[in-house]
Amino acid sequence: MTIRFAAAAAGLLTAVAGVCQAQEAAPAASLNVELNALAPTQKGCIMTFVALNQLPAAINKVSFELAFFNDKNAVDRITVLDFRDLPRGKKRVRQFDMPNAKCESVTRILINDTPVCDGPAAGECMKGLVTRSQISVPFEG
Repeated sequence: MTIRFAAAAAGLLTAVAGVCQAQEAAPAASLNVELNALAPTQKGCIMTFVALNQLPAAINKVSFELAFFNDKNAVDRITVLDFRDLPRGKKRVRQFDMPNAKCESVTRILINDTPVCDGPAAGECMKGLVTRSQISVPFEG
């Protein structure tokens, strides 16, 4: 009986380990937005973002409300940027020219909201949001 119990226990542990590995391998549903670059222009500052939609559905249209902080940690401006469509599983680069903005004065950017998120279930764009920055300016969601 002890041998049967040991064999059953070993089988159960193997099954549980297999389920755990499968759960770890499955990527979490997310909407990844990366601040990739800030580049000064004669008019202001060009901001480059890279987005990857890993949500269960394609995004037909999405916009982000961003707050830009200055060197005094005060909100310098709030604006809405239209990222257009983000197909599921594909990276997209989006650039925005911010007139009258100085790249060197931007010390932090915060995604405050997603006023438009057409495609996924309500609230999924903000819920699945994952931000990161490739530059020294922090980018938060």
